[in-house]
Amino acid sequence: MKGLHLGRRSITSHWLINGVGVIIAVLLIIEVLLIVSIRSYYYSSVRQYLGSKMNVITGSILNEKDTAVNYNSEIRSLVAGYDDKDKIELMAIKQTGEVDITSSGFKPTERSFKDYESAKASNTGSGYEVYRTATGEKVLALTSVFSVKGCEYEALRMIVSLHEIDSKIINFAIIISVICVLIILIVFFSGMFFVKGIVHPVIEIGDVARQYAKGDFSKRLEKQTNDELGELCDSINYMADELSNTEAMKNEFISSVSHELRTPLTAIKGWSETMMSIDDRETFVKGMRVITSETERLSQMVEELLDFSRIQDGRLYLQKAKMDILAELGETVLIYQERAKSLGITLNYYEPEMLPFIYGDRNRLRQVFINIVDNAIKYSDKGDTVSVEAYQQGDRIVISVSDTGIGISREDLPKVKQKFFKSNQTRRGSGIGLAVADEIIAMHGGTLDIRSEEGVGTTVIMELPFIDEGNNKNDKNENVNVEIISTESNTDKDI
Repeated sequence: MKGLHLGRRSITSHWLINGVGVIIAVLLIIEVLLIVSIRSYYYSSVRQYLGSKMNVITGSILNEKDTAVNYNSEIRSLVAGYDDKDKIELMAIKQTGEVDITSSGFKPTERSFKDYESAKASNTGSGYEVYRTATGEKVLALTSVFSVKGCEYEALRMIVSLHEIDSKIINFAIIISVICVLIILIVFFSGMFFVKGIVHPVIEIGDVARQYAKGDFSKRLEKQTNDELGELCDSINYMADELSNTEAMKNEFISSVSHELRTPLTAIKGWSETMMSIDDRETFVKGMRVITSETERLSQMVEELLDFSRIQDGRLYLQKAKMDILAELGETVLIYQERAKSLGITLNYYEPEMLPFIYGDRNRLRQVFINIVDNAIKYSDKGDTVSVEAYQQGDRIVISVSDTGIGISREDLPKVKQKFFKSNQTRRGSGIGLAVADEIIAMHGGTLDIRSEEGVGTTVIMELPFIDEGNNKNDKNENVNVEIISTESNTDKDI
């Protein structure tokens, strides 16, 4: 069969051994038990039939009331004139164990009979034996012993041929064997058809999977059934689509990151060379400002990459403590006010008087706020407005960052938190900032939701649980390490 390889056992061989082999063994056992039962039934019936015949004969002898009867003559006459001698041979055995007369007229060549010995040893006075005669014929013999005063005979013996019985048993055995063979053939061919329907798709799945392992995601599996194999084909095709998309986004990410790294490095190199060849103080200060700015930008990108790597490996830790979230949010707004102003973007901050404390990592949350506000400014143009607002809603603190920038298309909106995804390739960014931000918020027990409309703007809403001041258990000031156990999620992309 196609797909069987040397050195390993295929599904077909497993099925033949564990499935068909077991069925054959069970059928053989059933067949043997049936044949043995049928043989036992027929032999028992023959023995009972001879027993009833023998009881009639011995009963007529033992119940004779006439004392003048010559038992020896009566037995000889009975044996010689036995009516069923064409089917059953009747013998009279003397007290010496010798057969004296038979209904057929031929004395047996055997000198001792096990059935005769068994009858003498038995409490019932009867015994039987199945054996083959000197001619090879299989017979059943039954002997009944009796004791009559003045009689030289001790037992009567009946012998019947088992040839017809054995022929019937053989016919039954043949019929049962044919039925078993038919069952095995039906099981085999139906099973082979079923196994073939499994093996061939599995072989095809294996071939396609090997192509995927080599990085070729072009081939797709054809779904031929609506069963588990069909679902497996759908799952593998879906996996191939996701891997293909991930591969494309990864390549795009590498290209984007390379471009993002090259731009500040070029600026740093250019200004470094310029500063080495001039003595102008104003130009020197301007160059240092550019170098510092671009170095900070490089540092931020490298930190994002490191955080993303930690998330992927489950090594991102939080140093949690009781903190005032307004302080971190206000500092973030302060950082970006001058930049927004220089770009002609209005940055509004609606700060409440007081919000409950939260239990979190201040550095990581500031990283999230910086990322979200930076994205809002990055995807806004001159004349747009970025608004930052914080307020309490129920048992949560809500931080909202909205802009009137370019927005996100309906098709891209579900993907913005996927790894390596960028909705707009013309804007700078590595494509992983939102992934890190979403994971950090989730580690704090919160949620990060993005609402956007292309050409209208984007709103990022973060919700975080705050400390219940009435619950002393949550009022902690000590640092706690929290390790991500599983970070395989769709939260790996910047806008």
